[in-house]
Amino acid sequence: MKLKPLHLLLAAALGAPLTTAWAIDAFVVRDIRVEGLQRTDLGTVFNYLPVKVGETVDDARASEAIKALFATGFFNDVRIERDGTTLIVTVEERPTIAQVNINGSKLLEKDQIRQALRSQNFAEGRIFEQGVLDAAVNELKQQYYARGRYSVIVKTQITKLERNRVGVQFDISEGDVARIQLINIVGAKAFDEDELIEQLSLTTPNWMTWYTRTDQYSKPKLQADLEALRSFYLDRGYLEFNVDSTQVALAEDREAIFLTINVTEGEQYTVSDVKLVGDTVIAPDELSQLVDLKAGEVFSREKLNRSTAAISERLGVEGYAFANVNAVPQIDKEARSAAFTIYVDPGRKVYVRRITVVGNNLTRDEVIRRELRQLEAAQYDGSKIKRSKQRLDQLDYFSEVSLDTVPVPDAADQVDMTVRVTEKKTGNFNIGAGYGQSEGIVFVLSLSQNNFLGSGKKFTGEFNNSSANKVYSFSLTEPYFTPDGISVGYNLYRRDTDPSELDIGDYSTSAYGGSVRFGIPTSETNRVTLGLAAERLTLQTTDSSPSRVLEFIERNGETNTTYTASASWGRDTRDSAAYPTRGMLTNIGSEITIPGSDLDFYKVTLSNQLFIPLWRTTALMWNVDLGWGDQYNDSEYPFYKNFYAGGVSSIRGYEFGTVGPKDEEGDGVGGNKKFVNNVELLFPIPGMKDDKSTRLSIFADAGAVWGTGEDVDFGLLRYSAGMAFTWVSPIGPIKLSWAKPFNAQESDKTESFQFQLGNVF
Repeated sequence: MKLKPLHLLLAAALGAPLTTAWAIDAFVVRDIRVEGLQRTDLGTVFNYLPVKVGETVDDARASEAIKALFATGFFNDVRIERDGTTLIVTVEERPTIAQVNINGSKLLEKDQIRQALRSQNFAEGRIFEQGVLDAAVNELKQQYYARGRYSVIVKTQITKLERNRVGVQFDISEGDVARIQLINIVGAKAFDEDELIEQLSLTTPNWMTWYTRTDQYSKPKLQADLEALRSFYLDRGYLEFNVDSTQVALAEDREAIFLTINVTEGEQYTVSDVKLVGDTVIAPDELSQLVDLKAGEVFSREKLNRSTAAISERLGVEGYAFANVNAVPQIDKEARSAAFTIYVDPGRKVYVRRITVVGNNLTRDEVIRRELRQLEAAQYDGSKIKRSKQRLDQLDYFSEVSLDTVPVPDAADQVDMTVRVTEKKTGNFNIGAGYGQSEGIVFVLSLSQNNFLGSGKKFTGEFNNSSANKVYSFSLTEPYFTPDGISVGYNLYRRDTDPSELDIGDYSTSAYGGSVRFGIPTSETNRVTLGLAAERLTLQTTDSSPSRVLEFIERNGETNTTYTASASWGRDTRDSAAYPTRGMLTNIGSEITIPGSDLDFYKVTLSNQLFIPLWRTTALMWNVDLGWGDQYNDSEYPFYKNFYAGGVSSIRGYEFGTVGPKDEEGDGVGGNKKFVNNVELLFPIPGMKDDKSTRLSIFADAGAVWGTGEDVDFGLLRYSAGMAFTWVSPIGPIKLSWAKPFNAQESDKTESFQFQLGNVF
């Protein structure tokens, strides 16, 4: 029997109206036969085919069947024919992707590119569709656009293979990074354009953009910059400021970007009145002191936000976890002023029902819970929750720490707190090197575990070797020897020193010893440490050793054993240990030998660093470093316990140890009294204002040491001034300084340029 085609179906796939070759009478399907299948399972066709055996088929049902099969995306062509009462479905399958090759990619790894293609359903084993390929190419371009490569070119080659398969090759020409060549702010009148551009993180190319990459356009960065610009104006009273539009234009070569920001400044507003209303709970006078925005001032959104946040935090301390503090303005456009009413609704006092810790796969629960200042079944206290997070961050066991509170259902006065942590590796095995002008080359081998077996104990084994010092040490610290936070630490060491490498005498020492120390917290920021130590030190001399060393050995022997007791008090209120801008770091320490020692002496030290914020990330640092040592019981103060001054970490511009008394060879011998004073203006490197790994400074140093029997004479102080650069690099901290000594004496050794690479011990 001659087959009768019911439809021509390619038109259906393209969305064109289906056409019937000729009209036929409806018939009842007694059998269905599918032809042309190579890979697609027969059951798949029957699953999508809306016609079943026993049903009546006419033109409308045939058209419906064709559309359903095309909708699967499996076929290039579908035909439906009739042979008596048999319905014949003939298909032409689309090819599958047998292989995907990528050429020319350097910026992106091939796995990254394949992941981007898979996100568009384009991968080996999938059905090939031109539309999907086009979407994949577009997604790949977007990956490069996000990295500033707007001149990227992506070409594809399709190769037909046997068994109805294809190979697809992506040829990528990545091009160069598009850089911002011009930033233009249109409509700014109240402020200089350069001052406004300074508020943006995006910049035009400068001498540091090779490192910061701030000249590479990014849409998220632009949005953040627009908000920074808005904040700049709102903090200066421009309540009606608005960013009207932005234009990002590409040069013809697609490697230069021109950024235009159109703004309307509006008028500057002052504050006419600020008042608190509502149930303040706390004395209104106390809350009023937290309001930083005052009548008569130019309006500042920063001050207003700071005021409402301070009130919320103060209410949180009293247990009002969900206090609402909202400032409502009343604007007088004619007078260009605004009155603010701060509405305070403390809500109910809240208690913490339960605290749950999650994410600690290694760290024990108790290690985390003992740092929490907010307790279960206690009144909610926002300051204690904030401090709890700070203490967990300071452990350095976790990459992320968050403390979340959620209301307890059907209990309006209770919340549950969840402590979420993301653990990071706390063990280190380091092999490295460093260099310091005073220490020489330092080789470091260390094995440490700050969270040993999740217990919070710190274990360290270390070896470092320099031309001047060789140190072998082992230490173990238990931060919670007692439940109330008393710590205990043990230390064993061997230290060989060759002062001749430092130009402070031709002799050497070899010492070994150990110590035990107890740390007692006296407040959240203060700590007292008590310790006991024992050391046996041997002096080794040569024919050219200084007379002071030989005479000391003659009086006290070449080997001495000392037992010392130590006590110190420390306080740390800095906002950051790595990049401080405010706060103070203070340490007062003392040690004294106890009965059984071959020598009787004591030492007292004081160090204090004060950081005063000036503006943004610029701060003034004032450092004072004092030391005093002396003998008792008619003993002798050992010269190898002397203090030294000079060098990159002391009085810059003078060689290490050369400030102060000298021996007959002109080498610095140090002294038992020390005074060092540093004043330093710390600021970010121009062009790297948001980078926290680098810092520039302008400094002035002063200091001196005085020997045993000498009076403290500040007329002997040495002075210097200069500039310094600090970089926390991937290989360790780098310190560079250039200093000009002012009153160096003939016997002093000076060096204007000094540097230190890595951690020098």
